[in-house]
Amino acid sequence: MQQDSTLSKAASLASPVADVPTGATAMGTEGAAPGSPVRGEEFRDDLRAPGALNAQARKALSAQELLPFTQLSDLRSLLAMSQTGVLLAIAGALIVGLWGSPWMLAGIALMGIAQHSLFILSHEAAHYRLLSHRGANDVLGRLIGMSSGVSMCTYRVTHRLHHNNLYGSEDPDTAIHGGYPRGKAYLLRKLAQDVVGWNAWKTYAYFFGAPAINEDTQRAIRPLDDTSPQLRKAARQDRYLVVGAHIALPFAAYALGGWHGLSVYLVVWIVPLMTALQPILRLRAVCEHGAVNDLSSPLTAARSNRTFGNWPNRLLGTILFPHHVNYHLEHHLYPAVPHYHLPALHRALQARGVLDGAEVRDIPDTLNMIFAPRKSKAAAGAAHV
Repeated sequence: MQQDSTLSKAASLASPVADVPTGATAMGTEGAAPGSPVRGEEFRDDLRAPGALNAQARKALSAQELLPFTQLSDLRSLLAMSQTGVLLAIAGALIVGLWGSPWMLAGIALMGIAQHSLFILSHEAAHYRLLSHRGANDVLGRLIGMSSGVSMCTYRVTHRLHHNNLYGSEDPDTAIHGGYPRGKAYLLRKLAQDVVGWNAWKTYAYFFGAPAINEDTQRAIRPLDDTSPQLRKAARQDRYLVVGAHIALPFAAYALGGWHGLSVYLVVWIVPLMTALQPILRLRAVCEHGAVNDLSSPLTAARSNRTFGNWPNRLLGTILFPHHVNYHLEHHLYPAVPHYHLPALHRALQARGVLDGAEVRDIPDTLNMIFAPRKSKAAAGAAHV
């Protein structure tokens, strides 16, 4: 009887309601009847033709086979957080140690890489995959997001729409990664703007529930309009807390260290957030979804990038894909799988032939695709049908 109950939970985790914490039937909903997700919290079926590719991939693993991949390990999450914490400390020490030297820029770049690692942990929390206790998951996820100026609860709502509407008119991320390749000059210009902080306000508008307008549809997507009252309330409260924290922190830095303390806080933390972090966020997103040729399924509309096998993969993977976030199409197929199980899930799907013809590439190959010359409108339209 216990085994049947366990397998039932695994089957529910394999379903489109994929971010459900154990004992719940929707994103953050507890006590509801099994199989009845709350409107505005559910993950929906991919019904696009030939969306059967997605359905076939989901059926590749039985509930019993899937179960080990969905098990949460607080220890492994804490180890990931510790790893990120060490990187943050090294970057901070490097900036302070090289204060006033041009080499300080190396510390700022490293801090941006470390802050990106924090963003990925916040993403895990948004999927209820960071800690096994839901309350602790949300408290820690909010704190991690807050440290970087991100409302995790608002991002949870926005990110759900991305999963439910991948490359559709309601996908809030299409404005970031859609339409590639756009030509080398376009992407280099965007990355240069990111490096100097020109586009940072758009990033934070996205994480506060106001994604950029989709160029194809010319529609401004408002994710909070398509969510349950419970999640909308949590998002609103979280935004107030994030804003309040980032008003208070400069005053705290000044109170503790005067003008020098304030300048250290701004250079060590805020400058990397506004500059070094921004091109990493963009490039990762475009590597995950940009310049794909078939939008009918996450198998081909999302991409996994290899971070092993050669030194460019390893180096670029360290910068762009911390915490196994390179296994992105696997994440779209099974969002309930925490990051530390994604490599094993990848191998299991590969052994069953699910990934044959899927978007799995070396990072240099992906970069060649997204930096390729812009397609003609006719060709781009044909590729996006």
